[in-house]
Amino acid sequence: MIFGRGQFRTAVGNFEAAVRAQDADAAERAFVRLTRGLDKAADADLRAAGPRLSALLGEVPPGPRAVVAVMTGVCVERGADPLACAPAVFASALDAFEQAAVFCDRWAAEGRGELPDPEGEGLEEADFERIGFEPVMAWQALPQFEMACVAMLNSPRVRREVPGREELLAAVARVAELAGEPFKCLEYALAVLDDEPIVALSRATGAGFSLRVCGIGDNFQLHTLLADALIGRGLVEGEAPSAEAVACCRDRAGMVPTTGSFDLVGVDGELIWNEGRPADIPVVDGVRLVVLDPPAYRRNWPAGRFFPGMTGELVYDHALAPEESAALLARVAEPVR
Repeated sequence: MIFGRGQFRTAVGNFEAAVRAQDADAAERAFVRLTRGLDKAADADLRAAGPRLSALLGEVPPGPRAVVAVMTGVCVERGADPLACAPAVFASALDAFEQAAVFCDRWAAEGRGELPDPEGEGLEEADFERIGFEPVMAWQALPQFEMACVAMLNSPRVRREVPGREELLAAVARVAELAGEPFKCLEYALAVLDDEPIVALSRATGAGFSLRVCGIGDNFQLHTLLADALIGRGLVEGEAPSAEAVACCRDRAGMVPTTGSFDLVGVDGELIWNEGRPADIPVVDGVRLVVLDPPAYRRNWPAGRFFPGMTGELVYDHALAPEESAALLARVAEPVR
């Protein structure tokens, strides 16, 4: 049956009323209607539904809570206000990761060995009693909360204005340590820099340049945009990326092949790996510092955005005075090979 016009909004209202009345049967029926109608709902209905669904998260039981968070993320991707939705999604995700840490600790204390798959493979019915219902449900919900949070973090206003990122990142890192499995998308999204200064120094010429980074998910993306900002302006020698590669690293959908222009090196002489993230680049006097060396060998990769829903920018600001560049370069170690 086709989900008729306006029926999704009605399902949201029914779900809202049932949750507030703590009517489990009615809430389950409305929840089924919500999940079935999400893909067919009009954008206007999803824009209206996002804040209403997020406001319910604290009252929804652990089982469907993560699904409601994902639905809220879909609403945001279709136009709902991310600032209105993000606080409740972050709070629910924080609770889930904290409960998941309890799950990991208790699983280890039970001597159960390798952790089960979040889909449930390896869990037993008795685990809900000996480990606890909420920790088990939280463990299974982590992939969904990761998706929902990333949908919120695609918004630069959420990244700048909504509190709680540091606490959530700490909880995610704790579970990743206990589980031995990183939640890379969420960890990287929580660490995205916005309007953050970065200095690039050419070791070969001694020239230095000040730029600002916004919404860049990983160092592959940063590398391509650095090459465009500096080689494209004729400020540094090397092979500039194509206009298509640059566009894909900013806001164009898809990926296109590109070739590395530099070896990126930190003040400690260690390579800054493209697989890393800008937030990990070492800081000197309050500013992240990247040294540009000629590439030791040719590297190719598909250029594009680590987060397809996040606009990336690297804005060129100005050239440093020669004495300022020289003072910074004097503090940089020789590259570690």
